[in-house]
Amino acid sequence: MGSRVLAAVDQHTAAAMDLVNQMERLGLGIEVVEVSGEPSTVFVEEAASLARTRRCDLAVGIGGGSAMDTAKAVAALLSNDDLFEYLETVGKDRPLARPAASWIAVPTTAGTGAEATSNAVLFSPEQQVKVSLRHPSMLASLALIDPELTLPLPPGITASSGLDALTQLIEPFVCSKPNAIIDTLCRDGIKRIGFSLPRAFHDGSDLKARENMMLAALFSGMALANAKLGAVHGIAGPLGGMTAVPHGVACARLLPIVMEINLDAMRSRTHDSSTLTRYQEVAVLLSGNPNAPVDDGYAFVRRLVTGMCIPKLSRFGLTPELFPSLIEKAKKANSMKGNPVELTNGELRRILEMEEEY
Repeated sequence: MGSRVLAAVDQHTAAAMDLVNQMERLGLGIEVVEVSGEPSTVFVEEAASLARTRRCDLAVGIGGGSAMDTAKAVAALLSNDDLFEYLETVGKDRPLARPAASWIAVPTTAGTGAEATSNAVLFSPEQQVKVSLRHPSMLASLALIDPELTLPLPPGITASSGLDALTQLIEPFVCSKPNAIIDTLCRDGIKRIGFSLPRAFHDGSDLKARENMMLAALFSGMALANAKLGAVHGIAGPLGGMTAVPHGVACARLLPIVMEINLDAMRSRTHDSSTLTRYQEVAVLLSGNPNAPVDDGYAFVRRLVTGMCIPKLSRFGLTPELFPSLIEKAKKANSMKGNPVELTNGELRRILEMEEEY
């Protein structure tokens, strides 16, 4: 695929440098950029400039979603010069003029599913928003899914990344435009997470649990790439631009509340009962109880969130003063269009209030 590599590596992942060293021993030229936190437009432009200067022809992302999104964006910019020509929202949102260069995904967390998507999520510091660079050619040329790489993950990252994957499975499954093929992946992934996430959290050396989580995360990437999302991502996206909250934490804290509010909203107004049936199926898949009532779904997720000590959003700067602006931005988010029911301003505010209450 190439002979000179730009490697975007998660600075907290020991396995990343082991793999870099292996590539060097094979005779590949390597330029390394360490990724700390979610990548910004500035950081990606600097990494792409380095890659061009050193004549890199291949990108590799080793780490969580941030490392993979960095590699994905650099691959696009190896073939195309001006990032803002192609960025959505803050740029001209044009399709890439030329296909992205090859890139290889090596996920070391089980959460974002970035190895299976064709967009890179970047933070724009000037506008304080998260935006996507997307094109079909940005799909990874090769994704190496190895559960052993997740064995060293600490419990906190295991929890937040795992609940991120769960969100990316539940939202496409109950969305306004479900996809029969993706439904199959969602059912399998939701069941695996319900069984395996608590085990991986309490015993990080449980390789079978890690394997189930890695596969579920891969399925979640396929799901969000081929179906719609919902209010969790509709809120989490702009929230990530307004505060320092990690995306996985935001999704984890919001997921059980959005599930509950969506159910209340559908019950209170005329609505297609098929979505309620899907929510009940989520409860069955998570709990393993074939007779689980529909409300057991969000109750199960809430127990996961509290039992794994996911921190409240207020710890990262979310205050009631930000609610009006966040609600307005969330209503305009593309992800919100996939929510199974249109939520009112009051219902969106209630989601944010309830998050602080539990």
